[in-house]
Amino acid sequence: MRRLTVVQLVPRLDAGGAERATLEIGAALVRAGHRSVVVSGGGRLVERLVDAGSEHVELDIGRKSLATLLQVFALRRLFRMITPDIVHARSRLPAWVGWWAQQGLPRRPHFVTTVHGRNSPGRYSAIMTRGERVICVSPSVRDYVREHYPLVPEARIQVIPRGVDAAAFPFGHVPDPAWREAFARDFPAFVGLPLVVLPARGTRLKGHRDALDAIAALERRHGMRAALLLAGARETGREHYVAELERHAASLGIAARVAIVPPRDDVRDLYASAVCVLQLSTQAETFGRTVVEALSLGVPVVGYAHGGVGELLAELHPAGAVPVGDVDAVAACIAALIAARPTMTPLASYRLDEMQRRTLAVYESLALERR
Repeated sequence: MRRLTVVQLVPRLDAGGAERATLEIGAALVRAGHRSVVVSGGGRLVERLVDAGSEHVELDIGRKSLATLLQVFALRRLFRMITPDIVHARSRLPAWVGWWAQQGLPRRPHFVTTVHGRNSPGRYSAIMTRGERVICVSPSVRDYVREHYPLVPEARIQVIPRGVDAAAFPFGHVPDPAWREAFARDFPAFVGLPLVVLPARGTRLKGHRDALDAIAALERRHGMRAALLLAGARETGREHYVAELERHAASLGIAARVAIVPPRDDVRDLYASAVCVLQLSTQAETFGRTVVEALSLGVPVVGYAHGGVGELLAELHPAGAVPVGDVDAVAACIAALIAARPTMTPLASYRLDEMQRRTLAVYESLALERR
């Protein structure tokens, strides 16, 4: 296969499933000998992207403003310079900018999209179905695309679930003593308590309040106390929401056993130290990467049985699936895990290398097609 130039388009490189997938595919392209270019508005993951061998071009293609459309001309100049074989859009506004930027080029690149979420259906969101290949991150996303965009040819839709790196999340991982000592210093109130972790950004849809209610119900209904770490919820711009969660924890009498922290790079150790990981998004998730990360380590997951999370739990860990919004059921699951500490089995599917291989196969098959 000849060397390809692939450009991925994302709003920013801060956090999120689409952003992490961008880095993962960039790394796979570089390893395969291809050229990986990412266009975004910047962010904390840029350094990691570049360290793995990808190139980064900073253009503000994700800001929701009419001025963003002016980036069409800058992006078209970039396309003329590097003549990409593939342009892969992972979000709606960057997809529109990329779509218009390639119009009029003497050699148009192949256009690929990945539907990472259930965007409100309509003409604006329809750009995500214009790819020559429309990658869906789960069967539930594929069904959503089929329902709302029935004219998209079935042959263009391809389900490629996200995957977890088995080396980054090895089964049976045990944090080293130095990490445990540092964690105990940072969270002294947690020492001696079972740890429950909910990893999610600071937005109301992620179920932080339900997690607080479940920890309170655990003590009230089962006589068990646990510590709760809301990892990643404390973000710039979310101060009002975090304060609301802190007030709610105080009203439940569990504030001393709750910590709300910014995004961390030691999630593997956090998960491995927990009795379980929670996935309580009240809005159906498209996949649920934290589910497979935790299960890859051998850590149980308790989550709401809908969307991609429900699909994963039904297939991989049915005991952890609870009805949406049923915090008493969440508490009961946590109590059972604290009491029994069940033996888990290694995860055999949803591996990162498989996701990377299948995505690169999409690029390579398109590159072989005559235009």
